[in-house]
Amino acid sequence: MIRFGIIGMGNIGQHHKRIFQDKKVTRCELTAVCDTNPEKLEHLKDSGLALFADSSQLIHSGMVDAVIIGTPHYSHTTIGIEALNSGLHVLVEKPISVHKADCERLLAAHKDKTRIFAAMFNLRTDPHYIQIKKMIRNGELGPIQRMNWIITEWFRTEAYYASGGWRATWKGEGGGVLLNQCPHILDLMQWFFGMPQKIRAFCALGKFHNIEVEDDVAAYMEYKNGATGVFIGSTGEAPGTNRLEIAGDRGKLVCENDIITFIRNEIPTREFCQTSNEAFGRPGVWNIEIPVQGKGGQHAEIIQNFVDAILDGVPLIAPAEEGIHSVELANAMLQSSLTQSTVDLPLDGKTFEAMLHKLIAESKFKKKTADAKEQDMKKSFL
Repeated sequence: MIRFGIIGMGNIGQHHKRIFQDKKVTRCELTAVCDTNPEKLEHLKDSGLALFADSSQLIHSGMVDAVIIGTPHYSHTTIGIEALNSGLHVLVEKPISVHKADCERLLAAHKDKTRIFAAMFNLRTDPHYIQIKKMIRNGELGPIQRMNWIITEWFRTEAYYASGGWRATWKGEGGGVLLNQCPHILDLMQWFFGMPQKIRAFCALGKFHNIEVEDDVAAYMEYKNGATGVFIGSTGEAPGTNRLEIAGDRGKLVCENDIITFIRNEIPTREFCQTSNEAFGRPGVWNIEIPVQGKGGQHAEIIQNFVDAILDGVPLIAPAEEGIHSVELANAMLQSSLTQSTVDLPLDGKTFEAMLHKLIAESKFKKKTADAKEQDMKKSFL
């Protein structure tokens, strides 16, 4: 039986708590929670859980074998390092750190490989994305030529940004839509296609909200094999779109509205291009709807997989080591936009860290906050 502690009892911490309370995971129990805000622990006084106001005290309490870290982003690094150094198993919310240099520091602390270290990339449990990953891996699409992902369903109100003083600031969050909402999609992008070699991005700061960080992003990417990619993300668009389109030599795949459509070429594009005598011809196609249903186990499945990895050694769905890639993509997009230049990858993490420190030091933004109430997060899960 794995004893869990949750560090950070904001919206996501409360969601994780309910997963344990509703017994959606097995062979584990929640024994302790922590938050620096006593109001977020008030309703738990008679719950039987150990309550802590300091993460270090929970980590060293001897009451937990593993922790879930759901605090504001910068502290993922410091709390994660302390937990790993203390011999605990660690499951960290996205992003694993704010910037690449901190990711490297956090991952370097994972010296004891008997301690399991995972990231909360719950969209990897969605059967649609599992199927797409399988089709790419098995060569069903052939060599990838182009990828477009429009993800503007992350709509957020001013009330959302006012719900925490750390939100949507360089000092508190280190970014906006790229660091908060889009790590899931950026993770899936690198999971499917690997990392690009070049990025040119345009990030609008406070375009739709009274914030100092990006809430609207358009990025162009180039990959080693010559493929290109376009990524568009926003928290200011409603009703919004979630459309992934992949063009390969053997056809085009579209995932939208929980439907995967594969328009399969009867003859691969390149072969037809080189062999056809028709000046305006194009390959015949088969229209195939891939039968996929459901959303997968999401957060509960990631936690259960984490437990199973600890007890049985099963492979992790989302190893923390892979979490650096989505952070690097986000950092590269911000750096490209702020410097108005194309950024080569791998990104120099220390260069971006210095840029972020400069943004923090020069910030004149005055954040408006309101009383935070526990919110139903179900509408935010894609």
